[in-house]
Amino acid sequence: MKYIDHHEHVCRSSSRRSFLTGMGMGCAGLALSAMLQRDGYGSEHQWSPPTGRPHFAPKAKSVIWLFMNGGVSHMESFDPKPMLTKYGGKTIAETPFADTQDPKKLALERVIVPDANGNQRNTLYPLQVGFRKHGESGIEVSDWFPHIGTNVDRLAIVRSMWTTDSNHGAQVQFHSGRHMNDGEFPTLGAWVDYGLGSLNDNLPQFISIGARPYWNKSDGFYLGPAHDAVPLRVDPENPLDFCRPERSFSAEEQRVGANLIHELNAMRGVQHPQDSALAARIASYELAFRMQRSVPDVIDFSQETAETKALYGIDLPHCGNFAAQLLAARRFVERGVRFIQIQHGGPGAGAWDAHSNLKACAGLALEVDQPIAALIEDLDRRGLLDETLVVFATEFGRTPGSQGADGRDHHIFGFTVWMAGGGLKRGVVHGATDEIGFHAVENRHYVTDIHATILKQLGLDSRQLEVPGRKRLEIDHGNPISEIIA
Repeated sequence: MKYIDHHEHVCRSSSRRSFLTGMGMGCAGLALSAMLQRDGYGSEHQWSPPTGRPHFAPKAKSVIWLFMNGGVSHMESFDPKPMLTKYGGKTIAETPFADTQDPKKLALERVIVPDANGNQRNTLYPLQVGFRKHGESGIEVSDWFPHIGTNVDRLAIVRSMWTTDSNHGAQVQFHSGRHMNDGEFPTLGAWVDYGLGSLNDNLPQFISIGARPYWNKSDGFYLGPAHDAVPLRVDPENPLDFCRPERSFSAEEQRVGANLIHELNAMRGVQHPQDSALAARIASYELAFRMQRSVPDVIDFSQETAETKALYGIDLPHCGNFAAQLLAARRFVERGVRFIQIQHGGPGAGAWDAHSNLKACAGLALEVDQPIAALIEDLDRRGLLDETLVVFATEFGRTPGSQGADGRDHHIFGFTVWMAGGGLKRGVVHGATDEIGFHAVENRHYVTDIHATILKQLGLDSRQLEVPGRKRLEIDHGNPISEIIA
């Protein structure tokens, strides 16, 4: 692995400040104030900032984070509950599970809905899709995800997740580990960006693809805007806002303009070493200049074989858009991008928010199933899956009870996330919900346990990433899920 150490290029006998001031006009490519802050200049706090290197030997170097906005039903995807069908239409009191359910949680979960006559009934909703066993592991996956099912022997499925935000602020909670009411906190991608050096000078190490709701739009927060994801589109003609000039310029004209900007940035950066917004802007301008050629090349699929494009479903109308995003993700990983965050079904509450017409999620599954399976297979055959963590996540699950005639409500007490690659075990299921999918009852995991697992595989100790004045709670760090680590 290539790690760019921010300290290796400067003579130890002179201070970073004097070096930058002396070089002044020749600091092309340096995000000046960010570098000064990393060395502790201009700050009353002196601590050990990230070096850009892992804290211990990593098993993975990149993450592809697939997030389904709205709350995928765990019971119609990766956590089959046949008892829901057996007792469908009955109240919980009419089933053998009455004594196992906490009435307070039932009330919170809003599974009590009016029947056709307006009477309140707490009824279980039958499964809306069948399941079948796949692979040597025999793990059951719903028929909405047949392609992912064929890859089940590559997955580590965690069926015992829980969270606390019962509305779609849970999207923020899953990314940051904190409830929206607690304030604004860095997301997992921002921590990875903050803690690890770049693997490619010409590409951002943290990118976001797909629509994000306004409440989940930023990442860096107190780490600074330099650690926000760079939003990209899978469009070679327009992959990034302002990526192309309004008119064509010769190579010499671009060189002269870039040099002038570097000179002005150098002077301004030395004058304002504590301005994190300025640091982020300088870094983004300089990276954007390098990205003008590198990003369009990544999302130009002309060099991909027809077989690879067919594997992803690039030309299929029902999944072609998402397929292009995932093929681009593989190409970004090949070039050393650390964290690729792809959101499906956004923005807003999310397309997976099935308060009614739950069966419509079959169409959403059709959009993502083949591309996700192709991504796993493609990474594996290229030898990249062992060093790339693929994560399939959503903010919460859905209720075992019905909402209206044909939907399920938000559910925070038990849901499913799966991961693949990056040094994790293959073909395993960890944790469990009860027989109707209500409570996580075995090996329960709060969302930051997923964060901790990913950081561990990347070689990062979250406690060594803490910044002065920003003490994190124990639950913010989470615990790696050791049972699924190879």
